[in-house]
Amino acid sequence: MFKKDLGLLLLILVVGAAVALINPRFLSPINLSNTANLVGLFGLFSLAEAFVIITGGIELSVGSIIALLGVVFVDLIGNVGLHWSLALLAVIAIGMLMGATHGFLVTRMRLQPFVVTLCGLLIYRGVARYYTEDATAGFAFGQSFPTLEWLTSGRSAGVPHSLIAFVLIALVLGIVLHRSVFGRHLFAVGKNEEAARYSGIRTRRIIVTAYVICCGLTALAAVFIAMYTRSISPASHGNFYELYAIAAAVLGGCSLRGGEGTIFGIVIGTAILRVIDNGINMFQYKYTDADGIRRIWRLNPNWNWIIVGAVILAAVILDQLVHMIQAARSIREAGARKESGPPSGGSPKSVEAPAATS
Repeated sequence: MFKKDLGLLLLILVVGAAVALINPRFLSPINLSNTANLVGLFGLFSLAEAFVIITGGIELSVGSIIALLGVVFVDLIGNVGLHWSLALLAVIAIGMLMGATHGFLVTRMRLQPFVVTLCGLLIYRGVARYYTEDATAGFAFGQSFPTLEWLTSGRSAGVPHSLIAFVLIALVLGIVLHRSVFGRHLFAVGKNEEAARYSGIRTRRIIVTAYVICCGLTALAAVFIAMYTRSISPASHGNFYELYAIAAAVLGGCSLRGGEGTIFGIVIGTAILRVIDNGINMFQYKYTDADGIRRIWRLNPNWNWIIVGAVILAAVILDQLVHMIQAARSIREAGARKESGPPSGGSPKSVEAPAATS
């Protein structure tokens, strides 16, 4: 796993160097700061998605949760007048309740995670549009929340606070995932839920907790993104964010089969996607046409979606190939052991029992 993470780190350095060669403005302080801000924003819900993927599940309602809880947060502090700290706690609590509901339906009702979260995607998006009467939610003219704005959108020494929050949360989740009993149980459930249950692990509780962590962290991301955009169109806000999260997770080493993944890999996977996205936006080719006029050709931004889809497909194909190679190796090793038979020297000698003493 360490070699894979090291490979991802080298990949992002290569991608960054290539983008910088194409357009030197990539290394400008303002562009690096903006890219770092987006890495932090997208990284929060990518980490959230990874916890569910490690259990062998999927969370497709990430984007809709960000839209719904974003408009709820804006309404609570902008119209209701609730203090932003209380509104933040309320939004995170709602997100955790959503996660608990998803976990209950998956573990107790035995519904497929894909079906449960797909329904959540549709329901939450519809509720968000109904909540705002399909109008854009935002703050009134002149309305300001200095402390909240500084915490979510500010910068310290040029580093966006969203990136700082992302790194701190990644460190905490890294300890939880790789240095705690819960983390070991999470990987065990993802590898083989039935075997984990026979080993005494409370698999249902582990899965529900993973969904609670996922949706609670997504709710926090919704607040950061709401303060970044300052206005939310419920019909489009957060669209396809779940695909970015899945792509970052699988690119970072998480297997859609479950039981694999590292926090460091997810951090690097998120950064790679944002660097590629930034590179596409900055890609340009200067040339002179037949009339001697200097022109600039730019890459179509729609390539972002093509690359995200290609990344997910490539990661799934690679995961399948690795699984097939490992299965074939196991079969060959089992066959070799069978053909070798018992060790040389024949069957082991029987050991006589000592004679009974009077």
